[in-house]
Amino acid sequence: MSGFMDKALAEARSAAARGEVPVGAVIVRDGAVLAAAGNRTLELRDPTAHAEMLAIRAAAAKIGSERLIGCDLYVSLEPCAMCAGAISFARLRRLYYGAADEKGGAVDHNVRFFASSGCHHVPEVYSGIGESEAGQLLKGFFADRR
Repeated sequence: MSGFMDKALAEARSAAARGEVPVGAVIVRDGAVLAAAGNRTLELRDPTAHAEMLAIRAAAAKIGSERLIGCDLYVSLEPCAMCAGAISFARLRRLYYGAADEKGGAVDHNVRFFASSGCHHVPEVYSGIGESEAGQLLKGFFADRR
């Protein structure tokens, strides 16, 4: 497993410790981390504060551009439709994700955003990176809430 996915999983564990759904994301360019984030929807009372969105915002601010050309995103869970749209608009080069999300995922499930005619940019997609650990984090988090 990639060290960058390890960092995304660490962000997911931190999100869980805050009571957030354990999803973490890291944006990398030229082998260096530009931004890392975990979900903060509850803390910020913001339904758009998904890990991917926060990481994209931070990376864009850091490089001073809304286009994250040459950047890669590592995220512990398959992105939803909102995040897939942001990934496309940001022009991220590659997406690496851990656990599949049959219910809310929009990359390889449901709307399959990158395959739609309205998608202007399609990143290379690699799934299943750190899938087991990401899946266990999510299952444990939701089991504790039942």
